[in-house]
Amino acid sequence: MILKKFIRDILIIGILIAFIVLAQENLDSYTLSILKNIAIFAILALSYNLINGVAGQFSLEPNGFVAIGAYFTAILLIPPETKMDMFALVDPNPIVANAHMSFLPAIIIGGIAASLVALLLSFPVFRVRGDYLAIVTLGFGFIIRIFAINNPEFTNGAMGLNDIPEVANFTWIGIIAIITFVVMIHIVYSKFGRAMKSVRDDEDAATAMGINTFKMKTYAFMTSAFFEGIGGGLLASMLTTITPDQFSFLLTFQLLIIIVLGGLGSMSGTILATILVMGGMEMLRFLDEDITLFGHDFGAHPGLRMVVFSILLLLMMLFARKGLFGDKEIFDIIKRDKE
Repeated sequence: MILKKFIRDILIIGILIAFIVLAQENLDSYTLSILKNIAIFAILALSYNLINGVAGQFSLEPNGFVAIGAYFTAILLIPPETKMDMFALVDPNPIVANAHMSFLPAIIIGGIAASLVALLLSFPVFRVRGDYLAIVTLGFGFIIRIFAINNPEFTNGAMGLNDIPEVANFTWIGIIAIITFVVMIHIVYSKFGRAMKSVRDDEDAATAMGINTFKMKTYAFMTSAFFEGIGGGLLASMLTTITPDQFSFLLTFQLLIIIVLGGLGSMSGTILATILVMGGMEMLRFLDEDITLFGHDFGAHPGLRMVVFSILLLLMMLFARKGLFGDKEIFDIIKRDKE
């Protein structure tokens, strides 16, 4: 049974990787940009769901960790001679000016940097719970953004970083998205995942059962931050330019919509919700352009796309109040239906 499940999983992963490679070679740039955007947001939403859905900690910090990963990766990818021409307000810090690495080490260091910040942040953050935790982590996102604006020797200030090498193609992004999903699923079904869920369901009872709740929350926080940092690095390389305004609370709000729609604690639901949210926003883009029906020109209505999209989200949430998959995985739903 275990061997059969292992072969099935390897086969599915192989098919997904083959699709990613073929898509990179055969699809047009516009379609690839949509797929890359979906894959990056899948990485971010999966990691965010670990701390928010699985561990049950109402955190609003993703934009801060994404920004850390994006800036670290961008600084390490941009050649030193390009940085000297780019930093117009002040000369770059010598460490920033001379730092240069290839793509894979750069995004890993971005993830590690975000994870270490999460470790330091966990000591004050997890002294509070609930709404207070949300307020503290929300403030962290603002602090990172203000730091990026007010320290131009590290980040080039409000002007941001440009000419970032576009190394993150769909092959890189897609494979990292698959790795993220596999890691998150293994965490959910591991003893650590069960401990995190017990903290989510009743922290006091988990403590009484001998679970170190602070340690479990910190593990979830650091793991989530690591993959959010990697997602930020991929985003920076895909866009080739970053500014502090890109990492506002709107980014966190988009991820919150995705994980709530997919189901708090459900990783497979998060993947489906990411496709619906990010793909749906592109599919409805025609609503912002000139609309002609039955020979009558209704003109262009900028913003109509978001109105229709919001109504569709509202309807979905009315009929699926716990999200598309609740807190279950698609494997559990299929197994239940077979029984």
